[in-house]
Amino acid sequence: MCDRRATDTKEITMAIESIGAAPLAAGAPANAAVSQEDFLKILLTQLRFQDPLKPIDNQQFVAQLAQFSALELTRQQGEEIQGLLTIQSASQSLSLMNRTVEVGTNGGSQVGTVTAIRFQNGNPLLTIKTAGGQFLTDVGLSQVSLVNSTPTSPTTN
Repeated sequence: MCDRRATDTKEITMAIESIGAAPLAAGAPANAAVSQEDFLKILLTQLRFQDPLKPIDNQQFVAQLAQFSALELTRQQGEEIQGLLTIQSASQSLSLMNRTVEVGTNGGSQVGTVTAIRFQNGNPLLTIKTAGGQFLTDVGLSQVSLVNSTPTSPTTN
């Protein structure tokens, strides 16, 4: 009886760990994760088909439910933090508009003025006009190495 419970606990724990180990992906389908409702259905099915002479401990079920609830809360917090990071990145990029920046490129570094910002998959990409009139497009925030503290006035051509 003890061996069966230990095996059942190990199998259930491993299943929960595999759910928790899945990386959070932006834009993942809503049905990609097991919901709390699905977990309760599995739990009720397990109760319905258990051996009446060897019932599984109620404390074990409560512990599993608590673990699943904690896992779901952690997943939700991760999604909320990702949303905050996206907002912070957008705000940071918008503050660079019309500012002179230095960016690292394949050929070294170049200085120019941020003329446009577009967002791709929630990530800001800058367009920078260099002093020579060349446009650098799709520059990520991680490539910006220096920002002038005062914005430049926009030029019209």
